[in-house]
Amino acid sequence: MTGLVPVWAVSVVLLAAVIAANLPFVNERLFVMGPRRDAKPVGWRLLELLAYAFAVAALGRAIEGHLGQVSPMRWEFVAVWLCVFLTLSFPGFVWRYLRKR
Repeated sequence: MTGLVPVWAVSVVLLAAVIAANLPFVNERLFVMGPRRDAKPVGWRLLELLAYAFAVAALGRAIEGHLGQVSPMRWEFVAVWLCVFLTLSFPGFVWRYLRKR
């Protein structure tokens, strides 16, 4: 079984990605710990989403480095990762902006 990634590594990164992708939409605090705001502007939510995307990518890279050799990360990987992260954030976006109040 050499060359296979352990299931726990994939599960940790996917779970972190799903949670982090929806965090900007389910709370009104800046980066979860900041001051509470009445209504967080969309710009803050997008900035948080981008920051969380890079944080989860760093977590995945750290786990990859712990398990073995780190693969080079070119622009294609970054583009696909951001698209996947945006897709994972869709439930939070729907909950925040598209549900009827």
